[in-house]
Amino acid sequence: MTIKILLVDDHPLVRDGLRARLEAVPQFAVVAEAGGAQEALEQARHCAVDLVLMDINMRGGNGIEATAQFREQFPDIAVLILSMHDKLEYVSQAIQAGARGYVLKDAPGKDIVVAIETVMSGGIYYSAALARQLAKPQNQDAQLTSREHEVLLHIANGQSNKQIARDLDLSVRTVETHRLNIKRKLNIEGQAELIRYAVQFANGTP
Repeated sequence: MTIKILLVDDHPLVRDGLRARLEAVPQFAVVAEAGGAQEALEQARHCAVDLVLMDINMRGGNGIEATAQFREQFPDIAVLILSMHDKLEYVSQAIQAGARGYVLKDAPGKDIVVAIETVMSGGIYYSAALARQLAKPQNQDAQLTSREHEVLLHIANGQSNKQIARDLDLSVRTVETHRLNIKRKLNIEGQAELIRYAVQFANGTP
């Protein structure tokens, strides 16, 4: 299935670079571009779009506000933030506005491809540098180990035990043990509650 992408960035050279990188992937098609929020919304009204790759700082409005507008007007279109800002407050604001992921502009090029595939599969994606910040123990989850925090982030991305085991180079049984320990430490009963907590944790609001 072809994933139809709308690029939103107020720098034409950045858009040109992104277009070249994305269209090298057979299942990606850049169907439209925009230099600002309002232009992006207008493009979405006239083009069939599956995903918006959104910058934050733009002339005539910022990407977080635009993300909220997309969620309201086009709830079926996924929004993935691509930004130079690595502060967790930006990440939290973007996710609260409806973004399905957050990629840093200085991340490896393959990260954008993985992020789009993850988001379009129903998951949530963060650049590795952001994931490390999010994985730092804080508040009520401070009792968890660093490995358990990593597992939580992968759970938030919608990954199965097998996928988590592969990504973290662990056995499936070890991942299952981490899940059990997380639920025991946080007094979480079922799978649905664990997933809900993991997503809140990943968004910085456990």
